[in-house]
Amino acid sequence: MDHNDYVKAAYRSILRSDFAQAIESFEAAISASPDDAEVRYRCSITYARSGMVEKALEHAVAAVRLDDTKPEYRLHLQHLQALQLVQEAKHLLEDDAGGTSNPYHPVTLLKEAITLDPLYGDAYVWLAIAHSRMNEHVQAIAAMKEVIALHPDDTGLRQLMKDLQRSLQKYIH
Repeated sequence: MDHNDYVKAAYRSILRSDFAQAIESFEAAISASPDDAEVRYRCSITYARSGMVEKALEHAVAAVRLDDTKPEYRLHLQHLQALQLVQEAKHLLEDDAGGTSNPYHPVTLLKEAITLDPLYGDAYVWLAIAHSRMNEHVQAIAAMKEVIALHPDDTGLRQLMKDLQRSLQKYIH
C-alpha cells in the first residue's frame, strides 16, 4: 500500500473513534514514507489525544526536524513539551504532600510550561496550587487571574480563585 492509503485508513479509523487502529495506520504510513513531516505531525496529534505523550513528542520532534517552516508543527511540539512539564510538576506536587523536596522545582517547571504554551490553562492552575502550598498566595492569585482571563466562563476556576482569596485573608490575619 502507498503511504497515502495508510493515511486514509487512519482517518477512517479516527472517524470510527478507533484511535489505536488510527495509530497503527499512521505508523504504517511513516514506515512507508519516513520523511513525511505531515504524517508525523498527524500521528503525533493522534498519540496525544490517546494520552501517549512520549510517543506524541517523538513524532512531533520528527515533524519539526523534517520541516521547520510550519508554525503549527512548532506550536504542537511546544504544547506537548508544556504538557509533559505540567505532568512532571503535578507528580512532584502530589507525591510530596509532606513537603520534603524542593518546593520551587514544580514552580520552575510550570513557569517553563507557560513560556512554551501561554494558552495552556492547566499550567496556570497548577502554578497557583504550587504557590499556594508555599503560602505565596499573591502569586497564586496572580496565576489564577491569568487562567481566568483565558477561560472567563469557567465556574470551577472562579471557585478556586475564591478559595485562594480566602486563604490569603486567613494568612494575613
